[in-house]
Amino acid sequence: MDDKPKGYANRLTEYGDRDFSIYIRRTFASSMGFSNATLDKPIIGIVNTYSDLNNCHRGFKELVEAVKRGVSAAGGLPLEFPVISLGEVFLSPTSMMLRNLMAMDVEAMLKAQPLDAVVLMGGCDKTLPALLMGAASAGVPAITLASGPMLTGNFDGERVGACTDCRRFWAQYRRGDIDHDTVQGVQSHLVPTAGTCGVMGTASTMACLTEALGMMLPGGAAIPAVYAERLRHGELTGQKAVELSVNRITPNQIMTKEAFDNALRVLLAIGGSTNGIIHLTAIAGRLGIHLDLEHLNTLSDDTPVLVALKPTGQYYMEDFYRAGGLPVVLQTLKDKLHLDVMTVTGQTMGEWLGDDFQWADWQDVIHPVDDPLQPAGALIALKGNLAPNGAILKRSAASPHLLNSTGRAVVFTSLADLAARVDDPDLDVKPDDFLVLQNAGPIGAPGMPEAGYLPIPKKLTGVKDMVRISDARMSGTAFGTIVLHVSPESAVGGLLGLVQSGDMIELNADKRQINLLVDDEEIERRRQANPVQLPHVARGYERLFQESVQQAHLGMDFDFLRHESLE
Repeated sequence: MDDKPKGYANRLTEYGDRDFSIYIRRTFASSMGFSNATLDKPIIGIVNTYSDLNNCHRGFKELVEAVKRGVSAAGGLPLEFPVISLGEVFLSPTSMMLRNLMAMDVEAMLKAQPLDAVVLMGGCDKTLPALLMGAASAGVPAITLASGPMLTGNFDGERVGACTDCRRFWAQYRRGDIDHDTVQGVQSHLVPTAGTCGVMGTASTMACLTEALGMMLPGGAAIPAVYAERLRHGELTGQKAVELSVNRITPNQIMTKEAFDNALRVLLAIGGSTNGIIHLTAIAGRLGIHLDLEHLNTLSDDTPVLVALKPTGQYYMEDFYRAGGLPVVLQTLKDKLHLDVMTVTGQTMGEWLGDDFQWADWQDVIHPVDDPLQPAGALIALKGNLAPNGAILKRSAASPHLLNSTGRAVVFTSLADLAARVDDPDLDVKPDDFLVLQNAGPIGAPGMPEAGYLPIPKKLTGVKDMVRISDARMSGTAFGTIVLHVSPESAVGGLLGLVQSGDMIELNADKRQINLLVDDEEIERRRQANPVQLPHVARGYERLFQESVQQAHLGMDFDFLRHESLE
């Protein structure tokens, strides 16, 4: 018989008298109006990341009530509580710097409170990974509920949506193709409803990967935020959380090495965000699982791009939903997946996929394996002297003629330098040059902002893409031939920090290489002349971040939070 404490007898406050701890806890809980019968129910925590500074989660006030209905209907006691909420565009210097803080908040609250299971409500880019990281470390039965994507808008007869179109219109404005009134006019049409970005950006990517990992109910990634079905999905999620509390299915039983393999396959097939690599690596690291970049390349060579969503294709998340969402992708990839992995449904992936789905009129949005959008995976990892620990390139969003090229470096030493000089009419830059940004990594920026989408210099009229290289990240909504996550970063002595304007750099995507074409003697001379000097951080979370954050190839988690020791 399972005699593990449940409900309010879980994780007792210590007074040296267990019976008194239960007595006083139930006494104070009764002040919330709960009867003794209610106090005996399993407690299902609901982590609600609603915030007035997080537009993506605007619908959570209604969605959380649906979750509570589901929990109550299944015999549980739903108790909602907050953790830090990360609204992507409202945080300085970047939400990525605060992902680990949110993950620590989640882990601490799940470990401290009397929870039998928990529903993790998130959506905006860094919230889903932070929730999964914290849940993985806490070991409490957990199920994830995404906010859902927003719908598209319309501007001057054109369908538009956040935020690939945000970047497209802004790039047109910078090139002089549209005027100020036009770029201002489209602004109110790009984000027409609650929900996350309606393209395959980081938020949509992480929702899909959470579903692929088995931590979300089938179909949950794509249901639009404003649809009634999103509320029904929330109610079902609440019911399933009660089942998880009874069966004691914990995240480590679901998020296995094989499950992460499935998630990587899906990331490649959906044309997902480069951020997905960092987040999956961090989540896996919490469970002692190492995601190797060489393995990513092996999977990429054998995984076609199937989903035609922006920025890789022309469609939006609401189209993906109507085409059947991630269950159709999983069915299409079925022969390449580990089907014996457990999911929050209580079934294996193979069991809940069951027989092939029959969907009508979806092959423009989700392509079959024998007629893919692109023959090989969306992302590849690069190595070479410029990135000995790896770098990432979103091949599916790049210009094919630039994937194997050599160019002259035009170097910007910081984000401030980039802002000051990129549009200088006297900047020495040509269309076939490589733009290089230094000191934008985890420590150098700090926080590794989404600054890798370097703007094309205004003087290069009509140029729509260039090779751009940095130790920064890139929004999943962005596009272009952009090398990111260069590791080690400039600020800790990576070779990227020694690149000078005029140096030649070779990008060879076919060989998975990125190399600085400067001889070893000159590199050593530069290294001696430029010793590493980390920026001074006096106190607080910023100091903890600088002292503990790992490099991009390890997921940018804190070294003391990973369950593995990797160099």
